[in-house]
Amino acid sequence: MSVVDVSAVAPLLEEYAAIEAQLADPTTHSDQVLLKKLNKRYAALSPTVAAFREWQEADGDVGAATEMAAEDPSFHDELPALRERVDAAAEHLHHLLLPRDPDDDRDVILEVKAGEGGAESALFAGDLVRMYLRYAERRHWKAQLLEATESDLGGYKDARVALTATGVPGPGEAPWARLKYEGGVHRVQRVPVTESQGRIHTSAAGVLVMPDVDDPAEVELDPHELKIDVFRSSGPGGQSVNTTDSAVRITHLPTGVVVSCQNEKSQLQNKESALRVLRSRLHQMAVEAADAEASVQRRSQVRTVDRSERIRTYNFPENRIADHRTGFKAYNLDQVLDGDLDAVVQSAVDADEAARMAALGDR
Repeated sequence: MSVVDVSAVAPLLEEYAAIEAQLADPTTHSDQVLLKKLNKRYAALSPTVAAFREWQEADGDVGAATEMAAEDPSFHDELPALRERVDAAAEHLHHLLLPRDPDDDRDVILEVKAGEGGAESALFAGDLVRMYLRYAERRHWKAQLLEATESDLGGYKDARVALTATGVPGPGEAPWARLKYEGGVHRVQRVPVTESQGRIHTSAAGVLVMPDVDDPAEVELDPHELKIDVFRSSGPGGQSVNTTDSAVRITHLPTGVVVSCQNEKSQLQNKESALRVLRSRLHQMAVEAADAEASVQRRSQVRTVDRSERIRTYNFPENRIADHRTGFKAYNLDQVLDGDLDAVVQSAVDADEAARMAALGDR
């Protein structure tokens, strides 16, 4: 039978009990930030605790049946099925005990930028933004367009979107857990609207996905390290859409990271949005640096930290989508672009999980 290391589960059980006690305390509910954090962690721990209790019960049944079989041989017939149940419960528990990405319960900020291909790339970037917005709609997430620069023919030169879960998502169901594998270069093959000869062109757009760090205390920003500029918002082609200097550009001097926001009507709202994105970028940079230092034990084997890596091809003539990291291929591109993205995403989740399980087995 499969063996479960109870000592590995014990700290999680203690944490689960402590959170239960905190949630039962009325004073906890007066702090909404703490309450949200506790509910997220409680939801993340619940499946592991339930799986451990299921294994305990199954293991106890085997023990009881073994004792009774010593007096009544008929109980021997029940043992194989009971042991199978123990093995299945142990396997499920081992799966849940895999090291988790600590950001998996977070929401995301997703950036899409046009790349090679000029106007066609901007149109494709617009297709990708709509794909993610429709995917969010299917999963009942909230979507907010934080910043966008439209191109002259439509689509986006660049766009930034915040995707936020409603309620408390289950393990592996939060926006970051689902979309963290989307970062990289997305390539499209199709006949551009600007092509008069009907020739298929290849262009690309880049996607960057960051965990949304919504708590300012998590990434402290020193005001002396920020250069804040204000300017007048503008639309496509430089056409003014605002008569006041409400747009904000923030430069983080130590890293050189620059974030600008102009979609909101007030300077204060744009500043808050820019600071939110800046915190997320700095958090992601710190995570990527830690991953690079410990590449052998990197949390994610599929999600790349190389933003230049080509991860997926969207072939319109064949209605085909192919993920180059996982080998996933399907001929429902039209449905995927309409937000039916789960099968593609799941191929990356499964590949990452298999790699992490293999890494544990090698230790």
